[in-house]
Amino acid sequence: MKQITKKTLVVDATDQVAGNGLMNRRFFLNSALATGAIVAGGPTAFSQEKSVGEGQEDWTLMPGDDTPEYGDVSQFEKGRVKKFVSPPSKGRTASSAGRTPLHLLHGTITPSGLHFEVTHHGVPDIDPDKHEMVIHGMVKRPLKWNVDALENYATVTRQYFLECSGNTRVNWSTPKPDQNFMYMTHGLVSGSEWTGVPLSTLLDEAGVSPDAKWIIAEGGDSGSLSRSIPIDKAMKDSMVAIYQNGERLRPSQGYPMRILNPGFEGNTSVKWVRSLYVTDRPVMSRFETSKYTDKLHDGKSLQFSLKMDVKSVITRPSSAVALEKKGMYEITGLAWSGHGKIIKVEVSADGGKTWAEAALEGPVRSIMLTRFRIPWMWKGRPAVLQSRATDEFGRVQPSRKALLSARGKQAFYHYHAIHSWSVNARGKIRHVYA
Repeated sequence: MKQITKKTLVVDATDQVAGNGLMNRRFFLNSALATGAIVAGGPTAFSQEKSVGEGQEDWTLMPGDDTPEYGDVSQFEKGRVKKFVSPPSKGRTASSAGRTPLHLLHGTITPSGLHFEVTHHGVPDIDPDKHEMVIHGMVKRPLKWNVDALENYATVTRQYFLECSGNTRVNWSTPKPDQNFMYMTHGLVSGSEWTGVPLSTLLDEAGVSPDAKWIIAEGGDSGSLSRSIPIDKAMKDSMVAIYQNGERLRPSQGYPMRILNPGFEGNTSVKWVRSLYVTDRPVMSRFETSKYTDKLHDGKSLQFSLKMDVKSVITRPSSAVALEKKGMYEITGLAWSGHGKIIKVEVSADGGKTWAEAALEGPVRSIMLTRFRIPWMWKGRPAVLQSRATDEFGRVQPSRKALLSARGKQAFYHYHAIHSWSVNARGKIRHVYA
Protein backbone atom coordinates (compact mmCIF):
# COMPACT_ATOMS: atom_id res chain seq x y z
CA MET A 1 0.00 0.00 0.00
CA LYS A 2 1.01 3.58 -0.60
CA GLN A 3 2.29 5.58 2.36
CA ILE A 4 0.45 8.77 3.24
CA THR A 5 2.66 11.84 3.02
CA LYS A 6 2.22 15.26 4.55
CA LYS A 7 1.16 18.12 2.35
CA THR A 8 3.11 21.28 2.85
CA LEU A 9 1.01 24.38 3.35
CA VAL A 10 2.35 27.43 1.60
CA VAL A 11 2.00 30.46 3.88
CA ASP A 12 1.37 33.58 1.84
CA ALA A 13 2.81 36.86 3.09
CA THR A 14 -0.70 38.32 3.11
CA ASP A 15 -1.69 35.82 5.84
CA GLN A 16 0.55 37.65 8.29
CA VAL A 17 -1.33 40.52 9.96
CA ALA A 18 1.22 41.75 12.49
CA GLY A 19 4.91 41.53 13.23
CA ASN A 20 6.90 38.43 14.19
CA GLY A 21 4.57 35.86 12.67
CA LEU A 22 1.05 36.69 13.87
CA MET A 23 -1.39 35.30 11.32
CA ASN A 24 -4.92 36.16 10.29
CA ARG A 25 -7.31 34.96 12.97
CA ARG A 26 -9.18 32.86 10.37
CA PHE A 27 -6.00 31.25 9.06
CA PHE A 28 -6.71 27.76 10.43
CA LEU A 29 -10.28 27.83 9.16
CA ASN A 30 -9.25 28.90 5.69
CA SER A 31 -6.35 26.45 5.44
CA ALA A 32 -7.73 23.01 4.66
CA LEU A 33 -4.25 21.70 3.98
CA ALA A 34 -2.86 22.64 7.39
CA THR A 35 -1.24 19.42 8.56
CA GLY A 36 1.69 18.41 10.71
CA ALA A 37 3.99 19.82 8.05
CA ILE A 38 3.24 23.26 9.42
CA VAL A 39 1.47 22.79 12.76
CA ALA A 40 4.01 22.17 15.49
CA GLY A 41 3.37 18.81 17.13
CA GLY A 42 0.78 17.92 14.45
CA PRO A 43 -0.12 14.51 13.04
CA THR A 44 2.42 11.95 11.81
CA ALA A 45 2.16 9.68 8.78
CA PHE A 46 1.44 5.96 8.99
CA SER A 47 1.66 3.10 6.52
CA GLN A 48 -1.58 1.65 5.18
CA GLU A 49 0.25 -1.66 4.67
CA LYS A 50 -0.49 -2.27 8.34
CA SER A 51 -4.08 -2.71 9.42
CA VAL A 52 -5.45 -0.16 11.85
CA GLY A 53 -6.64 -2.96 14.13
CA GLU A 54 -3.37 -4.91 14.00
CA GLY A 55 -1.45 -5.19 17.27
CA GLN A 56 -4.41 -4.30 19.51
CA GLU A 57 -3.75 -2.70 22.90
CA ASP A 58 -4.83 -4.37 26.15
CA TRP A 59 -7.74 -2.00 26.72
CA THR A 60 -9.35 -3.10 23.45
CA LEU A 61 -9.37 -6.76 24.46
CA MET A 62 -11.22 -6.74 27.81
CA PRO A 63 -14.08 -4.84 29.43
CA GLY A 64 -13.16 -1.72 31.36
CA ASP A 65 -13.98 -0.81 34.96
CA ASP A 66 -17.44 0.25 36.01
CA THR A 67 -18.28 3.94 35.89
CA PRO A 68 -17.25 5.45 39.26
CA GLU A 69 -19.91 6.88 41.58
CA TYR A 70 -18.52 10.39 41.08
CA GLY A 71 -16.56 11.10 37.93
CA ASP A 72 -12.78 11.07 38.13
CA VAL A 73 -10.04 11.99 35.69
CA SER A 74 -8.05 9.41 33.79
CA GLN A 75 -5.16 7.90 35.70
CA PHE A 76 -2.89 9.52 33.12
CA GLU A 77 -4.21 13.00 34.00
CA LYS A 78 -3.91 12.66 37.77
CA GLY A 79 -1.28 15.04 39.11
CA ARG A 80 -1.43 17.06 35.89
CA VAL A 81 -4.74 18.90 36.09
CA LYS A 82 -4.90 20.05 39.67
CA LYS A 83 -5.50 23.16 41.72
CA PHE A 84 -2.48 24.67 43.41
CA VAL A 85 -3.24 25.19 47.10
CA SER A 86 -1.10 27.34 49.36
CA PRO A 87 -1.58 26.44 53.03
CA PRO A 88 -2.30 29.11 55.65
CA SER A 89 0.78 30.54 57.29
CA LYS A 90 -0.57 30.59 60.83
CA GLY A 91 -3.02 27.81 61.45
CA ARG A 92 -6.60 27.56 60.31
CA THR A 93 -7.44 31.21 61.02
CA ALA A 94 -4.98 32.59 58.49
CA SER A 95 -5.74 33.27 54.84
CA SER A 96 -5.17 30.54 52.29
CA ALA A 97 -5.81 30.18 48.59
CA GLY A 98 -6.38 27.53 45.96
CA ARG A 99 -5.52 28.64 42.42
CA THR A 100 -6.99 27.59 39.08
CA PRO A 101 -4.53 26.02 36.55
CA LEU A 102 -5.60 28.30 33.68
CA HIS A 103 -2.84 27.05 31.37
CA LEU A 104 -4.30 23.51 31.40
CA LEU A 105 -7.92 24.45 30.76
CA HIS A 106 -9.88 25.22 27.61
CA GLY A 107 -13.22 26.94 27.07
CA THR A 108 -14.54 29.37 29.68
CA ILE A 109 -16.26 27.21 32.33
CA THR A 110 -13.97 26.19 35.18
CA PRO A 111 -14.69 22.73 36.63
CA SER A 112 -16.03 23.14 40.17
CA GLY A 113 -13.12 21.24 41.69
CA LEU A 114 -10.63 23.55 39.98
CA HIS A 115 -12.38 26.83 40.77
CA PHE A 116 -10.12 29.14 42.76
CA GLU A 117 -10.86 29.71 46.42
CA VAL A 118 -9.70 32.15 49.07
CA THR A 119 -10.51 31.67 52.73
CA HIS A 120 -9.61 33.89 55.66
CA HIS A 121 -10.77 31.68 58.52
CA GLY A 122 -10.84 28.19 57.07
CA VAL A 123 -13.79 26.35 55.48
CA PRO A 124 -16.70 25.75 57.87
CA ASP A 125 -18.51 22.40 57.84
CA ILE A 126 -22.11 23.67 57.81
CA ASP A 127 -25.18 21.53 58.36
CA PRO A 128 -27.72 22.95 55.87
CA ASP A 129 -30.63 21.92 58.13
CA LYS A 130 -29.31 24.26 60.83
CA HIS A 131 -28.21 27.17 58.62
CA GLU A 132 -30.42 30.18 57.95
CA MET A 133 -30.05 33.52 56.21
CA VAL A 134 -31.90 36.57 57.55
CA ILE A 135 -32.75 39.91 55.95
CA HIS A 136 -33.26 42.60 58.59
CA GLY A 137 -32.52 46.24 59.38
CA MET A 138 -34.31 48.89 57.30
CA VAL A 139 -37.07 46.58 56.06
CA LYS A 140 -40.82 46.29 56.75
CA ARG A 141 -40.71 42.54 57.45
CA PRO A 142 -37.54 40.87 58.73
CA LEU A 143 -37.43 37.44 57.10
CA LYS A 144 -35.30 34.31 57.17
CA TRP A 145 -34.72 31.39 54.78
CA ASN A 146 -32.99 28.04 54.85
CA VAL A 147 -31.77 26.39 51.67
CA ASP A 148 -34.99 24.36 51.27
CA ALA A 149 -37.05 27.56 51.39
CA LEU A 150 -34.89 29.12 48.68
CA GLU A 151 -35.53 26.08 46.48
CA ASN A 152 -39.21 27.05 46.35
CA TYR A 153 -38.47 30.33 44.54
CA ALA A 154 -38.06 30.82 40.82
CA THR A 155 -34.33 30.54 40.25
CA VAL A 156 -32.11 31.99 37.55
CA THR A 157 -28.99 30.48 35.98
CA ARG A 158 -26.20 32.77 34.81
CA GLN A 159 -22.56 32.44 33.76
CA TYR A 160 -20.19 34.83 35.53
CA PHE A 161 -16.51 35.04 36.31
CA LEU A 162 -15.29 35.53 39.85
CA GLU A 163 -11.92 37.15 40.56
CA CYS A 164 -10.06 37.98 43.74
CA SER A 165 -8.99 41.63 43.65
CA GLY A 166 -5.54 40.45 44.78
CA ASN A 167 -5.08 38.40 41.61
CA THR A 168 -1.72 39.32 39.95
CA ARG A 169 -0.96 41.69 42.85
CA VAL A 170 2.72 40.63 42.89
CA ASN A 171 3.25 42.69 39.73
CA TRP A 172 2.59 46.00 41.49
CA SER A 173 5.84 46.34 43.36
CA THR A 174 8.15 43.44 42.44
CA PRO A 175 11.25 45.01 40.79
CA LYS A 176 11.89 41.90 38.71
CA PRO A 177 9.07 39.92 37.09
CA ASP A 178 7.80 37.02 39.16
CA GLN A 179 8.83 33.71 37.55
CA ASN A 180 6.29 31.41 39.16
CA PHE A 181 4.02 29.50 36.83
CA MET A 182 1.04 31.51 35.67
CA TYR A 183 -1.40 29.83 38.06
CA MET A 184 0.50 31.63 40.83
CA THR A 185 0.18 35.05 39.22
CA HIS A 186 -3.23 34.74 37.51
CA GLY A 187 -4.91 31.71 39.10
CA LEU A 188 -7.36 33.64 41.32
CA VAL A 189 -9.98 33.96 38.57
CA SER A 190 -12.49 31.37 37.37
CA GLY A 191 -15.74 31.18 35.43
CA SER A 192 -18.82 29.18 36.42
CA GLU A 193 -22.50 28.72 35.81
CA TRP A 194 -24.35 29.86 38.95
CA THR A 195 -27.94 29.09 39.91
CA GLY A 196 -29.83 30.87 42.64
CA VAL A 197 -32.52 33.34 43.64
CA PRO A 198 -32.21 36.99 42.55
CA LEU A 199 -31.44 39.01 45.68
CA SER A 200 -33.96 41.62 44.50
CA THR A 201 -36.76 39.03 44.88
CA LEU A 202 -35.95 38.48 48.56
CA LEU A 203 -35.44 42.18 49.27
CA ASP A 204 -38.76 43.06 47.66
CA GLU A 205 -40.48 40.46 49.83
CA ALA A 206 -38.91 41.96 52.95
CA GLY A 207 -39.89 45.49 51.90
CA VAL A 208 -36.76 47.66 51.75
CA SER A 209 -36.99 51.21 53.08
CA PRO A 210 -36.65 53.97 50.44
CA ASP A 211 -33.83 55.45 52.57
CA ALA A 212 -31.71 52.29 52.44
CA LYS A 213 -28.41 52.60 50.57
CA TRP A 214 -26.32 49.57 51.58
CA ILE A 215 -26.57 45.92 52.56
CA ILE A 216 -24.11 44.40 55.02
CA ALA A 217 -23.55 40.76 54.05
CA GLU A 218 -22.09 38.56 56.78
CA GLY A 219 -20.75 35.03 56.40
CA GLY A 220 -21.21 32.06 58.70
CA ASP A 221 -17.49 31.33 59.03
CA SER A 222 -15.61 31.69 62.31
CA GLY A 223 -14.45 35.20 61.38
CA SER A 224 -17.94 36.40 60.40
CA LEU A 225 -16.47 37.98 57.28
CA SER A 226 -18.65 40.92 56.24
CA ARG A 227 -18.77 43.28 53.26
CA SER A 228 -20.92 46.29 52.36
CA ILE A 229 -22.84 46.00 49.10
CA PRO A 230 -24.53 49.00 47.44
CA ILE A 231 -28.26 48.41 47.37
CA ASP A 232 -28.38 49.44 43.70
CA LYS A 233 -26.07 46.51 42.91
CA ALA A 234 -28.11 44.12 45.04
CA MET A 235 -31.31 45.07 43.22
CA LYS A 236 -29.69 44.92 39.78
CA ASP A 237 -28.08 41.48 39.38
CA SER A 238 -26.91 40.03 42.70
CA MET A 239 -28.14 36.56 43.62
CA VAL A 240 -28.16 34.13 46.51
CA ALA A 241 -26.42 31.22 44.79
CA ILE A 242 -27.12 27.63 45.84
CA TYR A 243 -25.75 25.75 42.79
CA GLN A 244 -22.50 25.94 40.83
CA ASN A 245 -22.12 24.20 37.46
CA GLY A 246 -25.32 22.24 38.06
CA GLU A 247 -24.40 20.80 41.46
CA ARG A 248 -24.70 22.06 45.00
CA LEU A 249 -22.11 24.60 46.04
CA ARG A 250 -19.00 22.97 47.42
CA PRO A 251 -17.97 23.90 50.98
CA SER A 252 -15.05 26.03 49.79
CA GLN A 253 -17.47 27.94 47.52
CA GLY A 254 -19.93 28.83 50.28
CA TYR A 255 -22.17 25.78 50.85
CA PRO A 256 -25.09 25.86 51.42
CA MET A 257 -25.59 29.44 50.12
CA ARG A 258 -23.54 32.45 49.15
CA ILE A 259 -23.96 35.93 47.73
CA LEU A 260 -22.82 36.43 44.15
CA ASN A 261 -22.14 39.99 43.00
CA PRO A 262 -21.30 39.76 39.26
CA GLY A 263 -18.30 41.85 38.26
CA PHE A 264 -17.44 42.92 41.81
CA GLU A 265 -14.25 41.87 43.56
CA GLY A 266 -14.60 38.30 44.80
CA ASN A 267 -14.50 39.13 48.50
CA THR A 268 -17.89 40.89 48.27
CA SER A 269 -19.57 37.64 47.15
CA VAL A 270 -19.78 36.56 50.78
CA LYS A 271 -19.73 32.79 51.29
CA TRP A 272 -21.81 30.85 53.82
CA VAL A 273 -24.04 33.95 54.06
CA ARG A 274 -26.21 34.14 57.19
CA SER A 275 -27.14 37.82 57.50
CA LEU A 276 -28.11 40.62 55.12
CA TYR A 277 -28.49 43.81 57.14
CA VAL A 278 -30.14 46.66 55.23
CA THR A 279 -28.82 50.08 56.25
CA ASP A 280 -28.13 53.62 55.03
CA ARG A 281 -24.33 53.44 55.26
CA PRO A 282 -21.45 50.97 54.83
CA VAL A 283 -20.26 49.11 57.89
CA MET A 284 -16.50 49.80 57.44
CA SER A 285 -15.57 46.27 58.44
CA ARG A 286 -12.05 44.91 58.76
CA PHE A 287 -12.22 43.81 55.14
CA GLU A 288 -13.09 47.34 54.06
CA THR A 289 -10.44 49.16 56.05
CA SER A 290 -7.30 47.17 56.77
CA LYS A 291 -7.88 45.05 53.66
CA TYR A 292 -9.42 45.46 50.20
CA THR A 293 -8.68 49.16 49.94
CA ASP A 294 -6.53 50.70 47.20
CA LYS A 295 -3.49 52.72 48.29
CA LEU A 296 -2.86 55.92 46.33
CA HIS A 297 0.21 58.09 45.58
CA ASP A 298 -0.55 60.56 48.37
CA GLY A 299 -0.83 57.94 51.10
CA LYS A 300 -4.63 57.93 51.12
CA SER A 301 -6.69 54.87 50.35
CA LEU A 302 -9.56 54.46 47.92
CA GLN A 303 -12.42 52.42 49.36
CA PHE A 304 -15.21 50.59 47.57
CA SER A 305 -13.45 50.33 44.22
CA LEU A 306 -15.64 47.30 43.74
CA LYS A 307 -15.76 46.54 40.00
CA MET A 308 -13.03 44.43 38.47
CA ASP A 309 -11.20 46.11 35.60
CA VAL A 310 -10.81 44.93 32.01
CA LYS A 311 -8.09 42.30 31.85
CA SER A 312 -6.63 39.48 29.77
CA VAL A 313 -3.80 36.96 29.78
CA ILE A 314 -2.33 34.50 27.29
CA THR A 315 -2.64 31.02 28.83
CA ARG A 316 -0.94 29.04 26.02
CA PRO A 317 1.91 29.41 25.31
CA SER A 318 2.90 30.60 28.75
CA SER A 319 5.56 30.05 31.39
CA ALA A 320 4.22 26.56 32.07
CA VAL A 321 3.88 25.56 28.40
CA ALA A 322 7.17 25.84 26.47
CA LEU A 323 7.53 25.64 22.69
CA GLU A 324 9.16 22.39 21.53
CA LYS A 325 9.75 23.09 17.84
CA LYS A 326 9.33 25.71 15.14
CA GLY A 327 5.98 25.88 13.39
CA MET A 328 2.42 27.05 13.67
CA TYR A 329 0.92 27.52 17.11
CA GLU A 330 -2.39 28.77 18.39
CA ILE A 331 -2.07 31.58 20.89
CA THR A 332 -5.03 31.41 23.25
CA GLY A 333 -6.08 33.01 26.48
CA LEU A 334 -8.85 34.60 28.50
CA ALA A 335 -10.24 38.12 28.77
CA TRP A 336 -12.81 39.55 31.18
CA SER A 337 -14.27 42.78 32.55
CA GLY A 338 -16.41 43.48 35.58
CA HIS A 339 -18.15 46.24 33.62
CA GLY A 340 -19.64 44.13 30.84
CA LYS A 341 -18.78 42.27 27.61
CA ILE A 342 -15.39 41.92 26.01
CA ILE A 343 -15.66 43.23 22.45
CA LYS A 344 -12.05 42.94 21.30
CA VAL A 345 -8.75 41.31 22.18
CA GLU A 346 -5.56 42.24 20.38
CA VAL A 347 -2.39 40.16 20.43
CA SER A 348 1.21 41.20 19.83
CA ALA A 349 4.26 39.00 19.21
CA ASP A 350 6.78 41.84 19.18
CA GLY A 351 6.26 43.45 22.57
CA GLY A 352 3.50 45.83 21.55
CA LYS A 353 5.05 47.28 18.39
CA THR A 354 2.28 45.82 16.24
CA TRP A 355 -1.08 44.27 17.13
CA ALA A 356 -3.55 41.89 15.48
CA GLU A 357 -7.14 41.24 16.48
CA ALA A 358 -7.79 37.76 17.84
CA ALA A 359 -10.94 35.71 17.26
CA LEU A 360 -13.37 35.63 20.19
CA GLU A 361 -14.99 32.29 20.90
CA GLY A 362 -18.73 32.78 21.28
CA PRO A 363 -21.10 33.21 22.79
CA VAL A 364 -19.47 36.24 24.40
CA ARG A 365 -21.25 36.88 27.69
CA SER A 366 -21.33 39.94 29.91
CA ILE A 367 -19.16 39.70 33.05
CA MET A 368 -17.85 36.29 32.00
CA LEU A 369 -14.54 34.89 30.83
CA THR A 370 -14.07 35.17 27.06
CA ARG A 371 -11.75 32.83 25.17
CA PHE A 372 -9.60 34.38 22.42
CA ARG A 373 -7.46 32.66 19.77
CA ILE A 374 -5.03 33.62 17.02
CA PRO A 375 -2.56 31.58 14.89
CA TRP A 376 1.14 32.32 15.21
CA MET A 377 4.01 31.12 13.05
CA TRP A 378 7.04 30.79 15.29
CA LYS A 379 10.26 30.64 13.30
CA GLY A 380 12.56 30.12 16.27
CA ARG A 381 13.24 33.80 16.81
CA PRO A 382 12.85 35.66 20.14
CA ALA A 383 9.39 37.05 20.72
CA VAL A 384 7.39 38.91 23.37
CA LEU A 385 3.75 37.81 23.48
CA GLN A 386 1.07 40.16 24.84
CA SER A 387 -2.73 40.46 24.86
CA ARG A 388 -4.80 43.63 25.25
CA ALA A 389 -8.56 43.53 25.96
CA THR A 390 -11.26 46.12 25.33
CA ASP A 391 -14.76 45.98 26.84
CA GLU A 392 -18.07 47.30 25.51
CA PHE A 393 -17.69 50.60 27.38
CA GLY A 394 -14.39 51.40 25.70
CA ARG A 395 -12.15 50.47 28.63
CA VAL A 396 -8.81 49.26 27.32
CA GLN A 397 -6.36 47.17 29.30
CA PRO A 398 -3.39 49.46 30.11
CA SER A 399 0.33 48.83 29.86
CA ARG A 400 2.18 48.23 33.11
CA LYS A 401 3.96 51.56 32.72
CA ALA A 402 0.66 53.43 32.34
CA LEU A 403 -0.93 51.65 35.30
CA LEU A 404 2.02 52.35 37.61
CA SER A 405 2.03 55.97 36.48
CA ALA A 406 -1.62 56.28 37.48
CA ARG A 407 -1.57 54.26 40.70
CA GLY A 408 2.05 53.95 41.85
CA LYS A 409 3.97 50.93 43.16
CA GLN A 410 2.43 51.05 46.63
CA ALA A 411 -0.87 49.64 45.37
CA PHE A 412 -1.93 46.10 46.29
CA TYR A 413 -5.29 45.27 44.68
CA HIS A 414 -6.81 45.55 41.21
CA TYR A 415 -3.68 45.06 39.11
CA HIS A 416 -4.87 44.58 35.51
CA ALA A 417 -2.00 45.63 33.23
CA ILE A 418 -0.93 43.87 30.02
CA HIS A 419 1.05 40.72 30.81
CA SER A 420 4.14 39.91 28.75
CA TRP A 421 5.66 36.49 27.95
CA SER A 422 9.18 36.43 26.53
CA VAL A 423 10.05 33.52 24.20
CA ASN A 424 13.73 32.86 23.55
CA ALA A 425 15.22 31.06 20.53
CA ARG A 426 14.99 27.70 22.34
CA GLY A 427 11.27 28.13 23.08
CA LYS A 428 11.67 28.79 26.80
CA ILE A 429 9.06 31.23 28.10
CA ARG A 430 9.51 33.73 30.93
CA HIS A 431 7.51 36.57 32.41
CA VAL A 432 8.99 39.98 31.53
CA TYR A 433 8.02 43.62 32.00
CA ALA A 434 7.61 45.14 28.55
